[in-house]
Amino acid sequence: MITLNGQNLTFQSLQKIIIGREKVSYTEESMKKVIESRKAVEHIVSKGKIVYGITTGFGKFSDVFIDKDNVENLQLNLIRSHACGVGDPFPEEVSRAMILLRANALLKGFSGVRPVIIERLLDLVNAEIHPVIPQQGSLGASGDLAPLSHLALCLLGEGEVFYKGKRMPSIEALSKESILPVTLTAKEGLALINGTQAMTAMGAITYLEAEKLAFQAELIAGVTIEALEGIIDAFDHEIHVARGFKQQIDVATRIRDYLKDSLLVTKQGERRVQDAYSIRCIPQVHGAIWQTLNFTKEKLEIEMNAATDNPLIFQNGLKVLSGGNFHGQPIAFAMDFLKIALSELANISERRIERLVNPQLNDLPAFLSPEPGLQSGAMIMQYVAASLVSENKTLAHPASVDSIPSSANQEDHVSMGTIAARHAYQIITNARRVLAIEAICGIQAAEIRGSHKMASITGTFYKEARNIVPSITHDRIFSTDIEAMTNWLKTEALYFKNVLEGKQYE
Repeated sequence: MITLNGQNLTFQSLQKIIIGREKVSYTEESMKKVIESRKAVEHIVSKGKIVYGITTGFGKFSDVFIDKDNVENLQLNLIRSHACGVGDPFPEEVSRAMILLRANALLKGFSGVRPVIIERLLDLVNAEIHPVIPQQGSLGASGDLAPLSHLALCLLGEGEVFYKGKRMPSIEALSKESILPVTLTAKEGLALINGTQAMTAMGAITYLEAEKLAFQAELIAGVTIEALEGIIDAFDHEIHVARGFKQQIDVATRIRDYLKDSLLVTKQGERRVQDAYSIRCIPQVHGAIWQTLNFTKEKLEIEMNAATDNPLIFQNGLKVLSGGNFHGQPIAFAMDFLKIALSELANISERRIERLVNPQLNDLPAFLSPEPGLQSGAMIMQYVAASLVSENKTLAHPASVDSIPSSANQEDHVSMGTIAARHAYQIITNARRVLAIEAICGIQAAEIRGSHKMASITGTFYKEARNIVPSITHDRIFSTDIEAMTNWLKTEALYFKNVLEGKQYE
């Protein structure tokens, strides 16, 4: 059981809850803060005070006073009218993360909701009921209004959910788990949807996959180095210490460890004086990618524990302040930065694929074909990698540089952070396929060189990968192989932080 308090959620605990499906609860201390802020909301309503979102309309309607007899209708109308997302639904793990992050934000005690709202959100997490939330429709400021409204519908027994592998009406899944729908009261609808949890959840899931793929990319690159009889001197510790970037030093260290007992790597001058940049500069490029991952992780962990709705309640209700914490600019920038890094992870991988299959760049059979000319071998796999890399370049265009005014120009600058997060997820999906192609080509080329000469760690990877994709002895439908390798990289815990030798890297 993982216990939340609004400020202690880490990527480690997020992964345990979202991927590992651990149960979750809250601390009594955090719930005390929730109760105190709720008292402030009830006081505002009973006294008929004018406070945005509690006794007024929303957005451009902020000047419209709402009588206390209509506050429940106000919240219900808010959720229904804002639930206008379109497109394919978010992956289930993203929907699950959105519920978790919304509950964690409310536990900070600044939002004025009743405890039952948080309890119901955590009920959804623990029962593995995941709202069907369309991906498109958020501007990434004023909160992720449309996506979070679809989440809130579930609490009301409306909308649809994914439950035990099926898509069904929310009320049906709630009934199966004996979870009662709630009726929203003052402030609660706004508190549920005025936040950045869609972009943050999408970003967090993308980051977890990106971290995993970045480690995998290093091991796959190690296989390629062997297949091309690469020069190990370029990874010498002194080179990388001389520059000083920790992440670059760490990548070089891992590559050396992966290849330390390889009989396929060479020294400078033995086969050639220097390797191409896509081989020689792996620590520099992959290291810079790790810098970007670290930056993204830092921003996401802050936002995972942030109060992002409006207004916020402070000092037990003495201060109720309207602000703009719902604005997704920090996450928009972070996700756009991550998009560039993930694009480059695929970009340099595609260049290594080219070096593996191009007979003008190596002494291997052309396109790793078993019968060059009669059989095309890996020729079109490189085409596919090039296509995916090119698509990533389009997706990497920064979403955060765009803004379109909304709500009659009251909300005149928005982040487009949710678009950035969605595109980052698309990019990593493409990047994983590119790395899968490099893995297929790398193990095939290493096999031609002699898999028995591979290092212990890369040799183990070769053996495991051969269980997924067999040797290329004749042309076949390689799409099947690419998807099989891609799924293996996605679903298996292949971090390869030298785990085969029990080592761990921070």
